[in-house]
Amino acid sequence: MKFPIFASFIVFCIWLTYEIKKHRSIEEKAYRSFWEKESAANSTRRKPLDDLDYIQIPFDRLPMELLRDDPLISEYQETLRTLSEAPIVNFTGISNTDLKLMYGAPNIDLLSRYDQSYTTLALTLQRLGNALYEKGYVEEAQKTLEFAVETRTDISGTYKLLATIYRQNNQPEKIQALIPVARELNTSLSGHIVSMLEEFLK
Repeated sequence: MKFPIFASFIVFCIWLTYEIKKHRSIEEKAYRSFWEKESAANSTRRKPLDDLDYIQIPFDRLPMELLRDDPLISEYQETLRTLSEAPIVNFTGISNTDLKLMYGAPNIDLLSRYDQSYTTLALTLQRLGNALYEKGYVEEAQKTLEFAVETRTDISGTYKLLATIYRQNNQPEKIQALIPVARELNTSLSGHIVSMLEEFLK
């Protein structure tokens, strides 16, 4: 009985050694590939930024004069006004390395600011929409959240609240219309958002 057990142990050790070496080789290739790509990105010259998908805040569609005496809502409104004074671009899911390859290493700080502005925009729209909804301004909340979706936000709470409003208004077709938008999001949260929206339709 001892020999089969010993032989099995030897086979296991050989298999384990092979798997460790294979995993280490894969890691080394990925490491080399990353630094080769990063080196190429850092050598990429500055390129024009004219073709970026700049986001314009549609103040005519948003409740910018509503509840201005409310400190929290007033703060969100002021944040939106401030954001509108500088470029906003959604780079969700795109690494700094890829941005440098696409638009040149000298532009990376500028592009990072554009992306940070977008992150602030998406969070502000979510918070404003939620605050309006809680205060009973459902239509205004809906418009705010719909604009957020147009910018391709990946904040799941935005889709959840918007789907809640659509369900309350008996508009399942609008929930359905959100699903392809969520599927095309350049984020790991895409699948989660799609599943959540599908639950609303059940």
